[in-house]
Amino acid sequence: MSLIRKPAELTVQPTIKVLIYGQPGLGKTTLALSAPQPLLLDFDGGVHRVSPQHQTDTLQVGNWDEVLQVLKEDLSAYKTLVMDTAGKMLDFMTAYLIKNDPKLGKKDGALSLQGYGARKVMFSNFVSFVNMLGKNLIFVAHDKEEKDGDTKFIRPEIGGSSGGDLIKEIDLVGYTEAIGKKRTISFDPCEKFYGKNTCHLETIINLPDVNTSPNTLMTTIFERYTKSLADRKKVADEYYALIEVIKGGIEAANDEQTLNELIPWAQSLEAIWDSRLQTKLLISEKAKSMGAKFNRETSKYEVKEDENVTA
Repeated sequence: MSLIRKPAELTVQPTIKVLIYGQPGLGKTTLALSAPQPLLLDFDGGVHRVSPQHQTDTLQVGNWDEVLQVLKEDLSAYKTLVMDTAGKMLDFMTAYLIKNDPKLGKKDGALSLQGYGARKVMFSNFVSFVNMLGKNLIFVAHDKEEKDGDTKFIRPEIGGSSGGDLIKEIDLVGYTEAIGKKRTISFDPCEKFYGKNTCHLETIINLPDVNTSPNTLMTTIFERYTKSLADRKKVADEYYALIEVIKGGIEAANDEQTLNELIPWAQSLEAIWDSRLQTKLLISEKAKSMGAKFNRETSKYEVKEDENVTA
């Protein structure tokens, strides 16, 4: 049995990975904790800045060994792991790697080139393991301003090339900022900041005042993301089923009359994505195999009597 799956057979991923980054003091951690049943891994020592009513079960990380220990525990009570912050998380990974293999570090405590490679693999393995646990992941990060000539742009404050590596692993990337008196988040990429919006969220989403309303925004976004994937798969299933129906109808055509009957029949079918273009190409291929040519004056395929035609 082949392990290769057709597009309609692909499984919908059960978990979501998100990066939230932006200006300080906008409530990024509180926003992250609005995800379903969160467990906070506080690498930054900032859990005390979260209002008590929004605090949740927390690991106040002292070293990476503690993280590995927690991952072995029963985490069935949690659906989401919140990493706050991603930059500090990488620092703990760095310390762990150098402690276990000094060759991966330099005298100043930074990673060697080999060390950066090892951390990249370590990070990827961590994300994969959490995914196998069936947990959502939210990474929180500060922002930083970079310049390219006179152009300024904002990026997540994550060490070295690790920010790019992280974003490749992520399903949604949102940037938080203050616009006037409103706190907002945007998942749309633009020339100003990174973003990733794979479920058609609004360009700008206002962050609610969690002192007067429930802290549930990320839970709502997760629900929308999951529904978007399910809807996309449903349409894909319908698309490939339609193409199979069209192929069957075209294969059944064995003469000039039935070939021309395909055109209005195909047009009567409800279009999905590029199904009409695919139908046109399939009919054209069938006509070619029958030796038929399209007459633009009559808008029909014709088979010349002096040509040897095989159906």
